[in-house]
Amino acid sequence: MSSYPDFQAQGYEVTRELGRNREGGRITWLATNLNTGQQEVIKQFCFAQAGSNWSGSEAHAREIQVLKGLDHPGIPSYLHSFETSDGFCLVQEYIHGSTLAEPRSFSPAEIKQIAVKILEILVYLQNRIPSVIHRDIKPENILVDEQINVYLIDFGFARIGSHDVAGSSVLKGTPGFIPPEQMFKPTNATDLYALGATLICLLTGIKSTKIDQLQDEDDPYLIKFRHLLPQLSLRFIGWLEKMVQPKQKDRFTNAELALESLKPLDVIRVPGVDFSETVLEFQAYKLGEKLTRVIVIENPIPDTLLEGKWEVAPHPQDPPHTPDNHAWISVTPAQFSRNNIRCQVEVDTSKLMADKQYKRQLILHSNAYPASHTLMVKVQTAALPIEKRKLPYWRLIAMFLLVVGGAVGGAMVMAVYLAVCLAVCLAVEMIKEAKNLFTNILILLILGLGISVGTGIIIGFNTFILLALNATSLPALSMLVYPPLKRRKLIAKYRQSEESLIKP
Repeated sequence: MSSYPDFQAQGYEVTRELGRNREGGRITWLATNLNTGQQEVIKQFCFAQAGSNWSGSEAHAREIQVLKGLDHPGIPSYLHSFETSDGFCLVQEYIHGSTLAEPRSFSPAEIKQIAVKILEILVYLQNRIPSVIHRDIKPENILVDEQINVYLIDFGFARIGSHDVAGSSVLKGTPGFIPPEQMFKPTNATDLYALGATLICLLTGIKSTKIDQLQDEDDPYLIKFRHLLPQLSLRFIGWLEKMVQPKQKDRFTNAELALESLKPLDVIRVPGVDFSETVLEFQAYKLGEKLTRVIVIENPIPDTLLEGKWEVAPHPQDPPHTPDNHAWISVTPAQFSRNNIRCQVEVDTSKLMADKQYKRQLILHSNAYPASHTLMVKVQTAALPIEKRKLPYWRLIAMFLLVVGGAVGGAMVMAVYLAVCLAVCLAVEMIKEAKNLFTNILILLILGLGISVGTGIIIGFNTFILLALNATSLPALSMLVYPPLKRRKLIAKYRQSEESLIKP
């Protein structure tokens, strides 16, 4: 004879038992709707069942009250309810899934996915007016199907706004998943503690009934689990530790903040990136020179492998390029899978303008956190490849005036002689300091011009003096005027050729 209850009068045929809570006087059945043929869940509340230590009617009424107002894909829909001889029955949508308490392996990424979806449900509940606090989140009350769709069930202990189950002295929730404030003043942070404890069970493989093994001896609300999860990222561990802080002020204040903090985190421990330098400076001394620098990248996180790929950040002055090919910057190797790597950065200045400073950014895309790291590249190109003659103009003028002035102001031949000697000594000294033939010739011409002018003033500008003046002044003048004109012309020609080069 079947031990299943007979609900055919209500239009249902029970097919199997899904779960039982004897202390709460609740049994969950899977049944077939005789009118539609659909499978539905019947939660039976037996108020006078032997072994139950509270009436159960309060939970039934509360669950109906909560479920009637909820509409979320992660919460099984409330269909209807009916009375029985010893209590009530609540009928809900049937989910083809299993609870997190049942043996099943999830990857860390899947566990994060479950956490995100439960938090999304909690955000929905907390944003309702009035808000809903579940107060009994645990592995047994979370269903997951094959596609990792997640459902939150059993709202029998839920609190709506500031209203609680009147007159009940029963501790709402499951030991090990209850934060200190839940008995008297639950808040939006209350369900986060229970969710954190649930995630710890999934990650460590500890059953919900054994979570007391992780509780601190001095503070049973403090769950210690970090030592069991060395493979997880420290940022995710920190997030989970914040979820289960005994003091609610140390937790996230609500599900929305917890969700926002969780989404960018990697669950598995990820590599880190340390650069030997973050600014690469290049100085070119020759036009078209190729410059290289070596940068060292290290991964300081043990038991991880750093994988990276270089890219030159787009710049408005650079020609269009792909991440693998840039016009004048290259990195070797362009990609790598090592924890200690020396990369050579090469800059080809033949495509750059002379005497300019360039700034570009190198981006390392990697499996580290954050996923992208940026380096600054500064390049100072060589000066213009046009000789700039530095002539001792002031000393040339002084030498010229010394000779002429000595001749003009000297009444005696000795004075003229001394002035000329001084000018000659100055010329000799300037020739010693000069580094090229051009300057030496110019010095001698200026000296000769000064002597010719001075002599002409003394004895008169006869034919020989005029010839001497022409022989010295014309070459000197051309040597003083021609180089700047030539340089200006060459610079203009070079600047015209730079139109095809890349601008800073």
